Amino acid sequence: MAELNFNANEVDPAVPFEPLPAGKYLATITESVLEATKAGTGHFLRLTFQVANGPHRGRTLFARLNLHNPNTVAVQIAKAELSAICRAVGVMQPKDSIELHNLPLIIVVKCVTRKDNGEITNEIKGYEKRQAEAVTQPVQQPGADTAPWAGAPWAGAPAGQAGMVTQPVQQPGTVPPQQ
Repeated sequence: MAELNFNANEVDPAVPFEPLPAGKYLATITESVLEATKAGTGHFLRLTFQVANGPHRGRTLFARLNLHNPNTVAVQIAKAELSAICRAVGVMQPKDSIELHNLPLIIVVKCVTRKDNGEITNEIKGYEKRQAEAVTQPVQQPGADTAPWAGAPWAGAPAGQAGMVTQPVQQPGTVPPQQ
């Protein structure tokens, strides 16, 4: 037995994480570690990505790049992924993986079924340079029922008054008109 002295009423219960929906997410690399493979025949770079905005902000995903491996195809794939990451964050010749940390990029996330247990999990399938418009601006879906201007301040103005200025506008560096 172990003495706990714990009160579950004081701590929110853990909730299971469901996989993220497939899509593109703004993220940053928050951790990178070079680890030995299970077989002990090589090393992989384990990267931790954290989603930076939206409803899934703070969620983490992982990538493993087999940079040192007897399988040359695995190494080629890993180097191609690392090249994509470097291009996405704008660091073309990193000397250390820490140079890739805390720089925004877009990760392309897919949902895949694990072969060992049949569960759905996330995999990062691509890396892109951050395009502010693509991440921060909502996109009007074709066929949507709401007009793009529906939320504009003048949308509810009475006819003939939409967009009217009621106060004279003074341009910088000019003298206000005499009344």
